[in-house]
Amino acid sequence: MGSPPTPEQPAWLAPALAYIPQWLAYQMRTSGQPGLAIAIARGGEIVLEAAFGHADLGAGEPLTPRHRFRVASHSKSFTAAAIMKLREQGRVRLDDRAGDHIAGLHPDIAAASIAQLLSHTAGILRDGPDAAYWEGRAPFLDEARLRAELALPPAIEAGTRLKYSNHGFGLAGLMIEAVTGERYGPWVEREIVAPASLRETTSDVPLPTGARLAHGHGTKALLGRRLVFAGDQSTDALAAATGFISTAADLARFFAQLDPEAETGVLTRASRREMTRPQWPDSWSETKRNYGLGIISGALDGWSWFGHSGGFQGYITRTAVVPAHHLAVSILTNAIDGMAHEWLDGALSILRRFEAAGPPGPATADWTGRWWSGWGAQDLVPMGERVLLASPSLVKPFLDAPELDVTGADEAVISQAGAFHSHGETVRRLRGGDGAVRELRVAGSLLRPEAVLVEELAGPRAANP
Repeated sequence: MGSPPTPEQPAWLAPALAYIPQWLAYQMRTSGQPGLAIAIARGGEIVLEAAFGHADLGAGEPLTPRHRFRVASHSKSFTAAAIMKLREQGRVRLDDRAGDHIAGLHPDIAAASIAQLLSHTAGILRDGPDAAYWEGRAPFLDEARLRAELALPPAIEAGTRLKYSNHGFGLAGLMIEAVTGERYGPWVEREIVAPASLRETTSDVPLPTGARLAHGHGTKALLGRRLVFAGDQSTDALAAATGFISTAADLARFFAQLDPEAETGVLTRASRREMTRPQWPDSWSETKRNYGLGIISGALDGWSWFGHSGGFQGYITRTAVVPAHHLAVSILTNAIDGMAHEWLDGALSILRRFEAAGPPGPATADWTGRWWSGWGAQDLVPMGERVLLASPSLVKPFLDAPELDVTGADEAVISQAGAFHSHGETVRRLRGGDGAVRELRVAGSLLRPEAVLVEELAGPRAANP
């Protein structure tokens, strides 16, 4: 389906979209992560798409935006959307009991409502009594094993708190099959994936011919090197909880359509509102998050967001929608210690800062570039009538960034800075004989282009020849 009509792209968005890949490239370079894919949609249309690093470190295969990832618990949002579609068709109700559709359940699980399954409040075991499949030591549960474990008692009483459960969403998948008379995968791909115009998304393996899967990677902490995981195992009866495979662009498109204000989507606005509204808080987390129906929500720097995340052996992924600005951001990483959460928060913080300050003005627009000293890199980032001295090494590069007021063609003053920086001192751009800026003097520090500093450090000044 099409994307919602939105106002003309705001002027602040283009410079924000230009800076985000520059920052992520530095993050990838210094973090040693295998691979990263990002997509940003506005009004459902992709406005940024990029990939960094490798799809497989062992083979040296470069990562592209077309590589697909195991996006794991993003699957829950697709499953919840499928249930809401059946509800719109009058085939289920959110207060239906699980036992109304599935036999053989433990009596307390049979009494749980569909709404409790989708909101993780049915009290069901998270991954059953033996979750060896998450470590690659065993296959994922087939239907018989899942049903056997759903005959066990729940861990806690239903409706008492938010308690995440992959088994609960596996049960939701069984209910979809019972109601439709079809297998979960083909039905959800026909009724949800295809109408959303997602051409790089499947509910599980196998992938279509020609599709490429980014391989997962383990942590270096154990062996001093990263193990490579093929990522091609079937999730079987748990596909509704964790089976989906997709790209950052497709996820951004799909979640954008779950925005209640989107003009069109796979669900009615009423269904989208019910899915995305905060219902249960994660009370034990310092990160203030809530869960709706297959949807996580929260706030960052005053921006409310909803979306989901995913963790699979060798993959960490996350997607968030900011309805107030029609933005959807998806970041996929192919390592078990992947920084998808940190980088998505960082991307949102960049967008938020540009939205607040506006695009660069005439006096600041050419104050740009990455400048280096032996302490690392700093970025000149113009926005509005000021220039930030950003730190690309930070997961939020504008955090406590000094602000410069431009006072002349090549002069500025540090008008805002923390107590331990150089508040009130000057910044000067130094030009060469050809008129190009060659160096940057920040208070008493001299910053140079990377290549120049590398040559200097590798020359006679080098401490370790």
